[in-house]
Amino acid sequence: MILACLIWGFSPLYYKVLSHIPPIEILAHRTIWSFVIFAVILAGQGRLQALFLLFSTCKSGFVVGLAAIMISLNWFAFIFSIQAGYAVEAALGYYIFPLVAVVIGRVVFGEALTRLQWGAVGLAAVAVALLTYGLGVAPWIALVVAGSFGLYGLVKKRLTAGPVVSVTGEVAVLVPVAIAVLAVVHMRGEGHFGTAAWENTMLVFSGALTATPLILFSYATQRNRLSTVGVLQYINPTAQFFCAVVIFGEPFGFWHGLAFALIWAGLALYSVSSLSQEKARRK
Repeated sequence: MILACLIWGFSPLYYKVLSHIPPIEILAHRTIWSFVIFAVILAGQGRLQALFLLFSTCKSGFVVGLAAIMISLNWFAFIFSIQAGYAVEAALGYYIFPLVAVVIGRVVFGEALTRLQWGAVGLAAVAVALLTYGLGVAPWIALVVAGSFGLYGLVKKRLTAGPVVSVTGEVAVLVPVAIAVLAVVHMRGEGHFGTAAWENTMLVFSGALTATPLILFSYATQRNRLSTVGVLQYINPTAQFFCAVVIFGEPFGFWHGLAFALIWAGLALYSVSSLSQEKARRK
């Protein structure tokens, strides 16, 4: 679990090196090569039939399509934020995500929230409002990152397939779009694949950078308590935050500091509440 979060957290370093390549082109390669890796894994496990069963009904196919849209939007927003100098906002988005998930659970599934959880959500809302006021513009990238990932989780709850099968199905839906994007880019003479060996390698390896932490995460969630998984996931945005401020040198002013302090306080309340609920369920 820690290794998965560290790979996610320090992946901005990887995409920063590719900042001269448009995000949509990187996303297309990331989609295609991650599909290749997942398909090979399923074939090696003799589980390709499960992938076909995933699309056996219109309902499940529609759900997979929605999940694919949400995760591709999340991936694009993340890659764009790294290249455009908004990695701080991406980190903020992944910090906000657990609290967005809590709100979605309340609104969609009627899940009861404790006072601590309501307090955490309230702190997150205040943080976004203050950052919007201080910077003069809403942190749209953070909101898109958190919202798309939250909706992705909502859609995934409708799928009964395992994580590897479902993710393979999602990227399979996106592969035709990715191929079309690359076809247009290369017809214009703007494609980067095939121009330099190191670029080719990094674009292909983006598939492994996508697949590896997802597989590790899937393995870890089956063997750890959910409360442990939830707390360890904060490694990801913390590492992203470190990359953004310390390595990339992105601006981090008073309003950023105030917003992050409120978010961290909200996450502390959320974690305490989650640990308490986990203990109560075990009892």
